[in-house]
Amino acid sequence: MRKITRRTLGAGALALLGAAARVAAPQPSQAQQPQTVRVRATIDSVNGQTLAATARDGAMMKIQLAANAPVNQVVKASLSDIKQGDYIAITAMPQPDGSQKAVAILIFPEALRGVGEGHRPWDLQPNSTMTNATVASQVKSVDGATLNVTYKGGQQKVVVPPGAAIVAYKKASAADLKPGQKIFIPAAKKRPDGNLEAPNVAFGDYGVWR
Repeated sequence: MRKITRRTLGAGALALLGAAARVAAPQPSQAQQPQTVRVRATIDSVNGQTLAATARDGAMMKIQLAANAPVNQVVKASLSDIKQGDYIAITAMPQPDGSQKAVAILIFPEALRGVGEGHRPWDLQPNSTMTNATVASQVKSVDGATLNVTYKGGQQKVVVPPGAAIVAYKKASAADLKPGQKIFIPAAKKRPDGNLEAPNVAFGDYGVWR
């Protein structure tokens, strides 16, 4: 298996518009929506809210952090930290019996409950999946654990082997971002000048990039 561990991490909250505003303001067409890209990179330099970074494929990029963009450090956690009712993100591989075998799990803080909820394909490796869901129950065994998780419209049985990477968020700030750190931005906005705008960023050697 590849040495890379990834997860969906720290998507920004969506602003809610009042009904009157929605009626009064025309909605932008799909073509007008800014393109978003998933960023996994290493910081080369930091200048205020602007990061120069190098992607895994060697591409150079300039990233502007949005004002008050949440910054989180990804830190190591353990299976015992996962409790019933927790909201988690699971990077996994589908199994023949219909279950998911976890490669990595992120325990979200309560403030991010509901972010990216659902089950979808992911880009860890071919056929990998991402499930953001609530832990309904957990059964532990000598071979790890089995989590039953639920989300709007569905549920998944997730087998967690001993080697799965389990991480959590530790709140940080832009001042904590340093050259050499590995970063993950789930949905950076591509600007007309080709640079990127980040609504949030996660950093750390464990879990963000291996």
